[in-house]
Amino acid sequence: MPLMETTELAGESFPRPFAGLDEAGRGCLAGPVVAAAVILPPEYDLPGLTDSKKLTEKHRLELEPLIKAQAIAWGIGVIWPLEIDRTDILRSSLKAMCLAVDCMKIHPVFLVVDGNQKVPSSIPQATVVRGDSKVPEISAASVLAKTLRDRVMIKLDRKYPGYAFAGHKGYGSKAHMQAIRELGPCRMHRMTFRGVKPEKPSREQALCLPGI
Repeated sequence: MPLMETTELAGESFPRPFAGLDEAGRGCLAGPVVAAAVILPPEYDLPGLTDSKKLTEKHRLELEPLIKAQAIAWGIGVIWPLEIDRTDILRSSLKAMCLAVDCMKIHPVFLVVDGNQKVPSSIPQATVVRGDSKVPEISAASVLAKTLRDRVMIKLDRKYPGYAFAGHKGYGSKAHMQAIRELGPCRMHRMTFRGVKPEKPSREQALCLPGI
């Protein structure tokens, strides 16, 4: 039996094909948590690739199509606020990563997960703290997750005017917190998150029948 090809990154050796996993939106007060999984070839051309948080929006948008075109496989997983509230944000983030892996056209033999929490999968895996700055596959996943989530929040801004989702992307900015106080939360808010629980019914909640 031939030896499995491996790649050494972040001081560890990972068998190929392996997928890098990362998420976006874990600390937000509104909107989904989005995860991505990416398998990169041994050689690629992704100028300036690093943790998406260290990149400008313009650079992320430039890298996104390059990653999708050059990746051996990639996948996206999305968990919405209702499920986040039913479980918790950690389990929702890990589930989103599993969904991202499940929809890849080529399944990896190994997973490399950003952070220190393994995902609930039977696939062998390793975690790398700050992996989005150390492992290119995780960096690529962070870019795909961030760019997709930003687009989702821009669309939600049009559906739920008044919260300025397109600007803060659901994070707890001063303007966002003020909007929650004035309008109450909408259906895209994470009701179990501190600072979101309404003190008064929102306009949407007051106009809608329960459960609709």
